[in-house]
Amino acid sequence: MTLKPLRCAAVLAGAIALSAAVVPPASASPGSWTESASSSTGSLTGGEGLASRTNGSLLYRGLASIPLALRIKGWNHIGDPDIAQGATFDAYQGGDGATSKMYAVTTQDGRRYEYVHTLDPGEELNNSFAAVSPDAQWMVSGEWGQQNRLQVFPTPLLNPATPRTGGTLAQSGQITLDRTVSDIQACDFVSATRLVCVSDDSEKDLLQVDLPHAMDGTTVTGRVTTLLQLPRRSICSGTFEAEGVDYDPGSGTLRAEVVQPGACVVSTTVYSYSAAATTSS
Repeated sequence: MTLKPLRCAAVLAGAIALSAAVVPPASASPGSWTESASSSTGSLTGGEGLASRTNGSLLYRGLASIPLALRIKGWNHIGDPDIAQGATFDAYQGGDGATSKMYAVTTQDGRRYEYVHTLDPGEELNNSFAAVSPDAQWMVSGEWGQQNRLQVFPTPLLNPATPRTGGTLAQSGQITLDRTVSDIQACDFVSATRLVCVSDDSEKDLLQVDLPHAMDGTTVTGRVTTLLQLPRRSICSGTFEAEGVDYDPGSGTLRAEVVQPGACVVSTTVYSYSAAATTSS
């Protein structure tokens, strides 16, 4: 998301949050979802996204998650993260005049490597999320606004085509979408051939993107369907913002974030879903 000045001030002013799963077979793709729980986290430290660790705990990202060293370099926005093979992948963007975006990889032992992607012609500067494929070789990312694609990169550090200690990162292909999507904030893989994405459109939609085959770095066409509308429940009135998404393959739990409106902006609600059915996609 892009923080508006008023909202940013509200988040920084108050960092206090207001406050079973079905495991599908490894060969299947969860295809429909039933809400199973909800919780809350502080927007300042968790309102941009989340990712599940192998032990079931959750990693959150928010405005306060940006290390000072990266903020000094001009990386003033952090997106929805992902975790693969123990490494954390963060998506960063700069200001309105930025000509590049950056993906930071933090290893289990705390080493951080920076991979900078220079914007290609026509590419938006927004860097909303990082989603690593189940085989850990490909990373999907996204822009803002009305889009008919998702971007594909070799996964920094884990794909042998990338430098071992940071450097430049070029696109390897894209997922061409069969219909236009609006304001994609986050995506995560639920199988090798299916992603679930959060759209911060007027309906706050949870979308499904089906691929014809597992990612291999080439351009493929993704079929987009709408799964459901995210809840908008709050004691406050105003505009909700849909944010991060995560699928935990260990528990089969899908989670999606919605930032509370108005005076409740300091709190982000995390909605949990379990798979109501599986398909062979």
